[in-house]
Amino acid sequence: MTTRRIRGAAAVLATAAVATACSAPGSGGADGGAADGSVVIGVSTEPDTLSPLLGYGKDGNSKIFDGLLARDAGMNLEPALAKALPKITDGGRTYTYTLRQGVEFSDGEPLTARDVVFTYRTVLDDATNNTAKSELAAVKDVRAVGDDTVVFTLHHPYAPFAARTVLPVVPEHVAGKQDPNTGAFNTEPVGTGPYVLVDWRKGEKLTFKANPHYWGGAPKVKKLTMAIVADDDVRATRLRSGDLDGAVLPPNLAATFKSDDDRKTYRATSYDFRAVSLPTGNPVTGDTAIRRALDLAVDRQAMVDKILDGAGRPAYGPLPVDDPWFAQDVERFRDLAEAGRILDAAGWKEGNDGVRAKDGRPARFTLYYPSGDKVRQDHALAYASDAKKAGIDVRVQSATWEVIEPRMNHDAVLAGFGSVGDPDFGLYTLLHSSLAGDGFNNMARYDNPAVDRALETGRRTQDPEARKAAYDDLQRALMKDPGYTFLTHIDHMYVLADRWKGLTTQTEPHEHGFAAGPWWNVEDWQPAP
Repeated sequence: MTTRRIRGAAAVLATAAVATACSAPGSGGADGGAADGSVVIGVSTEPDTLSPLLGYGKDGNSKIFDGLLARDAGMNLEPALAKALPKITDGGRTYTYTLRQGVEFSDGEPLTARDVVFTYRTVLDDATNNTAKSELAAVKDVRAVGDDTVVFTLHHPYAPFAARTVLPVVPEHVAGKQDPNTGAFNTEPVGTGPYVLVDWRKGEKLTFKANPHYWGGAPKVKKLTMAIVADDDVRATRLRSGDLDGAVLPPNLAATFKSDDDRKTYRATSYDFRAVSLPTGNPVTGDTAIRRALDLAVDRQAMVDKILDGAGRPAYGPLPVDDPWFAQDVERFRDLAEAGRILDAAGWKEGNDGVRAKDGRPARFTLYYPSGDKVRQDHALAYASDAKKAGIDVRVQSATWEVIEPRMNHDAVLAGFGSVGDPDFGLYTLLHSSLAGDGFNNMARYDNPAVDRALETGRRTQDPEARKAAYDDLQRALMKDPGYTFLTHIDHMYVLADRWKGLTTQTEPHEHGFAAGPWWNVEDWQPAP
């Protein structure tokens, strides 16, 4: 039997904070754990859907599903449902995958190439409400050749395409009989992965059991419960009491467990950044001078030191400073004097109350952050404090995502994004003008022809040097015309009871906790001796 050791970094599209769970999530915690094969993890949010057709697990690492490929601990691609990496022909326009033999869905039906074709065609269908479909825009056609071969034909060469085939594959015989937007498959999924969903109590917990017929070998963790606990402090309290085996925590709370011999702290580097969206349609944030001044007014290093307790890095753009695609000449430091000169030149004059104004309009706007997110709250307050020193009045306001979402095309939001694998992943949806105002895609309604050109070049050329030059140009353009104020890249912190071995972390995307985390490879954990 082949033992599969690794699985890719993942994203769960979770757009809403949820209520704190009040009841015990399961039989794990202090009285369970390795002894009975159960693990209970505390996370802050739950997904809206468990269907890959709507975006769940699009970056891999779903415990219910598998993609053609996956990622190992070092973020390298490896075969999953495919038995080998793809054969690439026609100058990078054709990708051919051969499926692994003997793989079954959790309902006992065999995986075939037709399931792969169904998955991709449905995601790309205009009628399917998948906001990430632009990430597969290069696909011209996908077809099955027999039961075990899948051939993708691209409109143009797309260098990172193979990494996009970590997308989970769904069974046509189940999902094909339903509306992908409203069908029961969204909450009652069937996949080929190491775990099967057995219970989902919205706002409280999701419970999974090990798939004994998993093609990678039956997991030793027999029961996995993800307890939805929105409040950071409550999550830490429940972990300390033994009600949880592990949890995702902000750095300051993770630090309180450092002296605990029974628990271990894990720190994962990430592409996860915090930034303030500055909508172009707002009369204040739409002014380039205001955006440039804010970019120069913020003290990024202080945010890392004080808010993140050192668990992160300053963000000078969407790519972290240690990423090979990062443009080294875009690092910049606080310069209130230059911020003032930019505002003066643009006609934003200082007022008696310390707030600048132009043509009778004060330099004032509202900044929303999601309720219950202490890290975002602290970023928002620090941002407002820094902006005030430049004469810009930022009114910080907490709200639920249900309140924020209708306002984010006009009001600023303390946002979080970041994708792993390739600079095209995340940057295109964050910045390309064609996606302006498309839900959480380009929520600032940013429109910069130079950035659009760089994104298209980076997406279409296969020449590594040309791609690097394009993304360097993009990052420099963002300095001159920022659509967001990028603040920090956050390291993700986790604390777990020390009862299992085989735990590791990967470099993680923005979406974390539910799938990404030390439990990204939970199917491979072994009981500690």
